[in-house]
Amino acid sequence: MIDRLDAAAAAHDAADLLSMFAWLGPAIDADARDDRFARWGRSTAVDENVGAPVLSRSTFEALHDRAGLESAWPVGNAGLLHVYGYLLSTTPTPYGLKRDRWLGGELARACGLATEAFIPWAGERTLLDRVTEAAETLIVGVPVRRQRLGDREAIVAVADRQPGPSALAYALDSPAEGRRLITMFPVADPTALLADLDASPPRLRWNAVA
Repeated sequence: MIDRLDAAAAAHDAADLLSMFAWLGPAIDADARDDRFARWGRSTAVDENVGAPVLSRSTFEALHDRAGLESAWPVGNAGLLHVYGYLLSTTPTPYGLKRDRWLGGELARACGLATEAFIPWAGERTLLDRVTEAAETLIVGVPVRRQRLGDREAIVAVADRQPGPSALAYALDSPAEGRRLITMFPVADPTALLADLDASPPRLRWNAVA
């Protein structure tokens, strides 16, 4: 299925692509209708490890147009970018392709779910619906670090599954907006990651934008 998506992306513009797969464009429509994007904060398409956007501007804008969300390139809705945008990204990063977190099964298992729980075309619920539930479960259930960032609080949650990959969720909480999810991904060594958090000055992480 992902090969078909990549082939279609090479042959069609981004807006047309979103209508070609029932699990993609219609899923975004359903998420917008049910206001799921409001549970996510803001993120940039510029990856901090790559130093460049992992999506084209045309794809970024097509996604936000389809979802009916305001954006200002390269900053947009974190849920839209990190879930559906990453499925469309073929930009290599030091940790592999962004889509691997949804397709590979490691993150799903680290969340205590079935291996196929985040396969976009599996099941009746949209991918964003499934990811939002899993990320919020982590944020509420296993928060391990809280950092003040001005009037915001950054929350890092980790479901530690060592020696296998663990699941990390990241959110920002503020009096004005409440809690907003930013991202979720697998972590090979959560102990080292948390040590780095403790040793570094507090800052926005993982492509979050306040």
